[in-house]
Amino acid sequence: MKNLKIPFFTYVLLFSLIAFVACKEETEDTIQEQKTPNIVWLVSEDNSKHFLKLYEEGGAPMPNIESLAEKGIVFNNAFSNAPVCSVARSTIISGCYAPRVGSQYHRRMEFAPLPDGLKMFPEYLRKAGYYTSNNAKEDYNFVKSDSVWDDSSKKASYRNREQNQPFFHVQNFHSTHEGQLHFTKAQMDSLSTKTATDNVPVFPYHPDTPTFRYTNAHYRDLHQKVDAEIGEFINQLEEDGLMENTIVFYYGDHGGVLPRSKGYIYESGLNVPMVVYVPEKWKHLSPLKMGTRTDAFVQFIDLAPTVLNLAGVEVPEQIDGKAFLGETLSNENLAERNTTFGYADRFDEKYDLVRSIRKGKYKYIRNYQPFNADGLFNFYRYKMLAYKEWQQLFDDGKLNEAQEQFFKARSPETLYDIENDPHEVHNLAAEPSHQSTLLELRSNLRHQVKSMPDLSFYPEPYFIEAGLSNPVAFGQENKIEIAELIDIADLSLKPFDEVKADIKKALNSDDPWKRYWGLIVCSSFGKESYPFFKLVVQLSKYDKNNLVRIRAAEFLILHVQNVPNDLFLEIIKNAKSETETNLILNSIVLIKTVRPGFEINIPKSIFPPEWLEKEGDLVRRRIEFINENKI
Repeated sequence: MKNLKIPFFTYVLLFSLIAFVACKEETEDTIQEQKTPNIVWLVSEDNSKHFLKLYEEGGAPMPNIESLAEKGIVFNNAFSNAPVCSVARSTIISGCYAPRVGSQYHRRMEFAPLPDGLKMFPEYLRKAGYYTSNNAKEDYNFVKSDSVWDDSSKKASYRNREQNQPFFHVQNFHSTHEGQLHFTKAQMDSLSTKTATDNVPVFPYHPDTPTFRYTNAHYRDLHQKVDAEIGEFINQLEEDGLMENTIVFYYGDHGGVLPRSKGYIYESGLNVPMVVYVPEKWKHLSPLKMGTRTDAFVQFIDLAPTVLNLAGVEVPEQIDGKAFLGETLSNENLAERNTTFGYADRFDEKYDLVRSIRKGKYKYIRNYQPFNADGLFNFYRYKMLAYKEWQQLFDDGKLNEAQEQFFKARSPETLYDIENDPHEVHNLAAEPSHQSTLLELRSNLRHQVKSMPDLSFYPEPYFIEAGLSNPVAFGQENKIEIAELIDIADLSLKPFDEVKADIKKALNSDDPWKRYWGLIVCSSFGKESYPFFKLVVQLSKYDKNNLVRIRAAEFLILHVQNVPNDLFLEIIKNAKSETETNLILNSIVLIKTVRPGFEINIPKSIFPPEWLEKEGDLVRRRIEFINENKI
């Protein structure tokens, strides 16, 4: 017996069995002992629900997401509050409306502080004993403390937690990001797509061309790639024995990237896919049954309080959102949720100011600067072949009415029936049968922007100078003035003759921002504002506020009045900051776009060298576009 030899493979088998039993016992102990659930977010970049078979006919098949949906809850009405990464993610991490707290600009010129006393929500989870990890995108417009994540990196993993420690983990998937559609014509001609281009849906506002069909098909291929990556991660959770102790969220971080989605406040930019799986052990935390769909509206401001509620952590009062999962909620609570608020401001070098509110099937959009065409040049957007082709077809007069609207001035307000017009093509704002809905949603949106209050009614350079150190306090201190500016902006919603005296009063105000908004209203009315031409000429030449001067010059030249180039150059030279310069140049790009005969050359030598030398510099991009050396 002493010389008895045990084969090596037997040792391996015994040790494997011991390890399996130990792992199984540890997993069972974890499920039994853990008093709060693990929470995982699976986040795909840049994809609205319109591109998933789970939601739309012709969408990409995503079997792993669909399998998760069969065991979970599908949210038909999940919304990003903003149609771009940094603003959407700042909304998520804070639980606050970005225009209320100063994080509404993409890309931020300077970091905003969080509201006094508020922390990024994962920090509250850490204090409650959670391991927090993020792999890996952040993209916040806020100053971030070192206490938010245990690990935020490309190597971050929930596996690095202590034994039996609950975790909150975010896994980001990048294959659907906008940059993946920056292929060349040669690449498009040489590479086929898995998705058939012949049968792929083309949205009614897009031209039906080979370029758009290929882009649509390739984009759906990328969705399938993301789905495979998500499947691998879910398999990892299952192999680790964690699925029955983990609540899993899948959602897109904002809308898709085909033209007129990312960066735009339409449903294609805001309405995201969302699926939530709640295991049997934690089903008491969901008011909805697994394997169902819900029409309840949920927004990105709701994600932070939802996770805190699931973890049994008190939700801070400064958070704007409301939890949609947790013990305290009922199905009836969710059924009552039918409203979402959206915002769009600056995207890189392109400025705009648009707000939206959707209630049930109706969507109201307020274009506060309607003369700003959606298709105004933006360097990053126009790296996509589809954008370039769309612009060229417009220039050549080859688009129908729905397709060419992207490049034309917009209505100050639009109303859409999303149920019957999901792509927001038919504006119902002037329809007599929809006036009660229009007035209700107009009032709701006006209340929203006044009550926050919305900081974007001050130009960004002034806000940075006067309010960025404490945006919330600044907003409260100036709440009355902001409401007055909103009232001036809304003069454009009434007949000109009815508001003529109010516009004159604004243009003659001692308050520069009332003059500023009075001029924007004049531009909104267009040639109807001809009684103010002489006064506006004086403002363009002599106003003490540089931004008032550029708005005056903008109004004059948009409506076929002569403005000398020297005046524009003088205004540019007077700019006190890079941010102010960028806002001025945005007006010049608009003028150059809608008035093809307008020519101006802006010497780079008038700017500080550091404004032009940075990679991706906003001022440099605008100057090279204006001087017709497009990049």
